[in-house]
Amino acid sequence: MVLDLARVEQLKAQYKSPKDLPFKIGKLGHIVINCADIERSLKFYTEIMGFECSDIYTDDMAPGGMAFLRCGPDHHSIALVGSMEKGAPNPNYELNHIAFEVSTLDEVLRAREHLKKHKVPLDFEGRRRAGAQIAVEFRDPDNHRLEIFWGLDQLAPGQKARPREEWIWAHSVEEAIQNPVKGQDTRLKDPSLAKKKTDAEIARQREHSLKTQTKKLGYVKVRK
Repeated sequence: MVLDLARVEQLKAQYKSPKDLPFKIGKLGHIVINCADIERSLKFYTEIMGFECSDIYTDDMAPGGMAFLRCGPDHHSIALVGSMEKGAPNPNYELNHIAFEVSTLDEVLRAREHLKKHKVPLDFEGRRRAGAQIAVEFRDPDNHRLEIFWGLDQLAPGQKARPREEWIWAHSVEEAIQNPVKGQDTRLKDPSLAKKKTDAEIARQREHSLKTQTKKLGYVKVRK
C-alpha cells in the first residue's frame, strides 16, 4: 500500500472513534521500557530527567530489577525493567507496554468485554502489585502490549509509596474486587459487570496470567 497524501486523507476520514464505545480513555497512564542496567537508567531518569523513584522490584521478582518512577501524583509514569543483556547490541525492543487510564472500575470491566467481543485475547486481568491498579492487558496487531487500567495509587509530593506488605496481586478483575487493597474502593456502579467463575476457570486464568507475566518481565520464576 502506498501511503501518499490522498491515502492519508482517506484514512483520516475512514477511521474515527465509534460513538457507542462502552468506555473512554482518559489519559496515557505510564510507559514501561526494558533496559540493560537498572542503576544506570535510574541515575539518568532521576538525575537527568527529574523523576522520583516510588518502588523497586528485587531480582527474584524481575531479573535485573524493575524500578517505578513518577513525575506527578501517579505512583509511576515510567517504569524500567532490567531485562536487556548488558553489552549486547541494542535490538530496539525497549518498549515493554503502554498503559491507558479510564475513570471508573466499571469501565475496566466494560473494556474487557469489548475486547472479548472483538476476539482480542487478554494476557492479564486483575490487580498489579506496585501501584495497585486494576487492569486488563492485551496486544495490538503488531504484538505491542497495551493496558487499560483504573485505580493507580496517587502520591503527594514527598509521600512514600504503599508498603510491599499491602500489595495484593490478583489474577482477575473479580478477584481484585473481592479482595481490595487498603484504601481502594472496588464497589461497582453496575455489579452485573462482574462475572461468576468456576474454580476450574479461576485456576486456568491464574495459570495463564502467571505464564504471560513471566514472559513479559523475563522472570526465571514468578513468585505466586
